[in-house]
Amino acid sequence: MINVKVKCFSQVKYALGVDVLTFELDENTTSIDLEKIIRKKAGKKLNNVPLRIAINQKYQKEETILQDADEVVFIPPVQGG
Repeated sequence: MINVKVKCFSQVKYALGVDVLTFELDENTTSIDLEKIIRKKAGKKLNNVPLRIAINQKYQKEETILQDADEVVFIPPVQGG
């Protein structure tokens, strides 16, 4: 098992109602697997919201296997006003 911290910002924070989540996941869990977990936890609040993924402060362009103690951020599109 691995432990991963997810920091929540913007629409993700509002959808989940928290700043930080910690997950205990199976080894070989990928960034895409974790995104599915986050979307399920958010219900329909993140439907049609594209999310970029950063792991340990580096953007990921492809599916990545998560490691113990990784910090993951799901980044929605920038909103302005």
